[in-house]
Amino acid sequence: MKTVNDPRHKTRVTRVQSLFAHTFQDNQDNVQISDILSKLSIIDEAISSAAPEWPLNKINKLDLAVLRQAGFELLFTDTPSKVVIDEAVEIAKTYGSDNSGSFVNGVLGTILERNTKND
Repeated sequence: MKTVNDPRHKTRVTRVQSLFAHTFQDNQDNVQISDILSKLSIIDEAISSAAPEWPLNKINKLDLAVLRQAGFELLFTDTPSKVVIDEAVEIAKTYGSDNSGSFVNGVLGTILERNTKND
């Protein structure tokens, strides 16, 4: 993470906030996250596969929003994986619970490892 004022960081935080809100109002039509929502089933499958002991409905909603944002970037963009994971961990630590950072790091690391093996 560069700084909290970095526009890319601000964009990620805004998208996480929108995804968090979406978990409570799934009829939300938000242009900022439409690209993520269009791939949500693929992203959720990757999260479920990476954390089989944690069904999606049992994952902290904020952590799930962070995982969905970062999962989208890992799976569907050319953003360097180290940047994606570092940013996601920092967002999780800032807005989530005490264990959010390590949980997000572990799940994203597994997604990255599995995605890299499939390439």
